[in-house]
Amino acid sequence: MGAPIIISAAEQAPSRWRGSSVLTQVSVLTGRSLRASLGDHRVVTLNVIQPMVILVLFTQVFGSLANSASFPAGVDYIDFLMPAILVNTSMQCSIQSGVGLVDDMRNGMLNRLRSMPIRSGSILVARSVSDLTRTAFQLLVIYVLAIVFFGYLPVTGAVGVVGTLGLALVVGWGMSWVFLALGAWLRNAELMQSISVLTMIPLMFVSSAYVPIADLPGWLAAVATVNPLTYAVDAARAVSLDLPGVGAVLAATAISLVIAVLGAVFAVAGFRRPR
Repeated sequence: MGAPIIISAAEQAPSRWRGSSVLTQVSVLTGRSLRASLGDHRVVTLNVIQPMVILVLFTQVFGSLANSASFPAGVDYIDFLMPAILVNTSMQCSIQSGVGLVDDMRNGMLNRLRSMPIRSGSILVARSVSDLTRTAFQLLVIYVLAIVFFGYLPVTGAVGVVGTLGLALVVGWGMSWVFLALGAWLRNAELMQSISVLTMIPLMFVSSAYVPIADLPGWLAAVATVNPLTYAVDAARAVSLDLPGVGAVLAATAISLVIAVLGAVFAVAGFRRPR
C-alpha cells in the first residue's frame, strides 16, 4: 500500500467567498439604479420639460433686461441664460440622488443589499454615477431642443458645448453627494425635498444665473458674490461665450470637488448609522 495522503486543515476548509470587486459592485448597482430611474418614461419626460418651460418663460419675460449695461456686449439673453439653465437642471437632478436612496431604504432593497458582501460605499457611488448618467442624458436633450427651437449655439462651438456640459455635470455630481448625505441621515423623502427646495431657490435666484450681479440690490449682490453657484454659472458662461473666466472655472471645479468629498464622508457615515 502506498503512503497515506495527508490533507491539511486549510485545504479541507472551503475557501471563503469574499464577494465581487468594488468596480463590479458599482457597475451592477449603477445599472440597476438606471433601469429604475429611466423605467418610468413619464418622470423622464417631465424632467426634460421642466427646464424647457423655465427657458421659455425666462427668455420671454426677462429678455428685455438684456439691454442693461451690465450684460456682456452683443450677447442675446438666450446665450446668457442657457449656461445657467444647464447648471440649474444638473442641480435639480442631483436632488433625485437622495430621493432614490430614501426610496431604496423604504422598499427594503437596501436591507437585501446589506445582507450581501457589498461595500456600503459601492451602493452610494453607484447611485451617484447612475444619476450623473441620467443628468447627462437630460442635458443633451435640453441642448438639442435649445439649438432647434431657439437657435442657441455657444460662441466657442464644440468646445463650449463640451465645456458647459462638463461643468454642469461636475457641479451636479458634487451636489448629489450633499443630497445623498441628507437622504442617509434624514431617511425621509418629504422632509429632504422640502429642505432641498428651500435651499435651491435662494441658491439659484441670489446668484448671477438670471441677471448680472451688478443689477441686484446691494445686499443681494453681496450674498450672490459669495454664492458658490455664481462661480459655476460664471464659469459656464466664460466657456460658452469666450469670456475671461479661467479663475471661475478652476474655482467652480474645486468647490464642487470639495463639496463632493465632504458630502461623501457624511453620506457614508449616515448610511452606516443603525436605524
